[in-house]
Order: sequence, then C-alpha cells, then structure tokens
Amino acid sequence: MKILFLGDVVGISGCSKIMNNLLNQIKLNKINFVIVNAENADETGVGLTKEICEDFYRCGVDVITTGNHVWDQKDIMNFIDNENRLLRPKNLFEPAPGRGFEIYTTSDNTKIGVLNLMGNVFMKKCDDVFETSKKFMEKYKLKEDYDFLIVDFHGEITSEKNAIGHYFDGKATLVVGTHTHVPTNDARILSNGTAYQTDAGMCGDYDSVIGMNKNNSLNRFMKKDSVKHFPAKGEATLSGVIVDCDIKTGLANKIDSYIFGGQLSKT
Repeated sequence: MKILFLGDVVGISGCSKIMNNLLNQIKLNKINFVIVNAENADETGVGLTKEICEDFYRCGVDVITTGNHVWDQKDIMNFIDNENRLLRPKNLFEPAPGRGFEIYTTSDNTKIGVLNLMGNVFMKKCDDVFETSKKFMEKYKLKEDYDFLIVDFHGEITSEKNAIGHYFDGKATLVVGTHTHVPTNDARILSNGTAYQTDAGMCGDYDSVIGMNKNNSLNRFMKKDSVKHFPAKGEATLSGVIVDCDIKTGLANKIDSYIFGGQLSKT
C-alpha cells in the first residue's frame, strides 16, 4: 500500500493546486490513501472551512489533519464534531470539539489509524505530547487495532519532532512533521522500521515567506508599514511524502519525499 501525506495547505494557491492536480497525481503515483494537513487552507491563510474540506474529499483526500490554527475559522467547530475524516491535535486541552485519532477502513478492508499531535515547545498551550503519546500507545497497538498508523506531529522545533519520531519508532508506519512549511531533506526509515521526515513542507506558493506575501512579511520584520499577513498567490508546489507500507509488519518498506509543481519542482 502507498500512502501520500501532504504538508500544510496555504490559501487559495495551495487549495487550487490540490483540486486541479491531486486526482491525476494519485493515479500517476498509484496512491491508495491520502492525508492532507489543511490548517492554513482558508483564503486568509489561517484555519479551514467545511467547504474546503468537502472540496478536498471530492478530489481524493481521505483524511484532513490540522494544528494550532484549527479553530481560526469558527464554523469548523460544529462541522468537526460530525466529520470523522477531519482531525484536530489529540493533545488539545479537553474537552474540545472533534477527535485527534481515528481508524479508517479502506475498500479492501485495510485499517489505517491516523493520529494528529501538536508539539509543546513554542506552540499554543496543550497537554504534554509525550504523555498523550504514552497513553495512546498503551491503548492502541500496530497490527492489532490497525494495519498502519500515520502520525502527523504539528510542531515548531526539529528536536521535538526528532524525539517523537524515535518514540514511535516500530509502533507507527510513518511519523511526519508539519507546521514549519519548509520540507526537510531527511526522509528515512528509522532503526525499528518507521518512516520519518521532520517536516513535510507546505502546499503553497514558495515565492513567499512560508506561504505568506513576501513583501508584506519583509515590512513586518523591518517594522515598516504593513497589514495583517495574507497568502502569496503564485503557483503552488505540493510537498509531502509517499510511503510504501508493508502489510505484514505495518511498518515502512520505503519513504520518498514528494514535490510537485511550482518553484520547488524546478530545483
């Protein structure tokens, strides 16, 4: 089985790239299951809406994960309670709308667990991610409760992401980071068989500052006249990873970084 994970979708540019290309990319790369982090997909660059989720489902997305901007568009709070294909970080302070983990059954009866976590360092306040992960692994087991487990770790710093990768090594199929919007060049299989990449990157316009208009961002850094951040609108790149999964072990046979379109595809 091949699973495609795409990093944070940013604004109209990222949404359009997915909606215009994902179905063809699924066919071309022989993808069986698609997970997308969409917490920046709204036209403002923060949050997402019910309409965006439904557009993504129609073009081949199976599960949507999020992060610290999950509640920035308020209508999502009602939608997420009734939509099990949309996740928020499991370690958000409870009670919170929605869920942080779900098991999905594919047409061939394969069970895929998807766990959404958020880091504690330089991030919005949430429960201890390692304690949440420990309780999760005490309750759920690879090849007992699901055939594969995909972990989206939404975090700011590389060391915390590295640590979570090793913590889940041998207990998850893939641990991949999101949030920093820059793809890292460290896709690999860890010593106990879990595929890992520190950050998947973003699905957005890379002629920008992490997806936001570069001129306005520069003005904000230099304390010049500026407005609230807004997304860049040039051609987007789709960034993420493709994992070839072993049905016998639930671990990874292979992981490849995935880059399609826009500026990064030319490098």
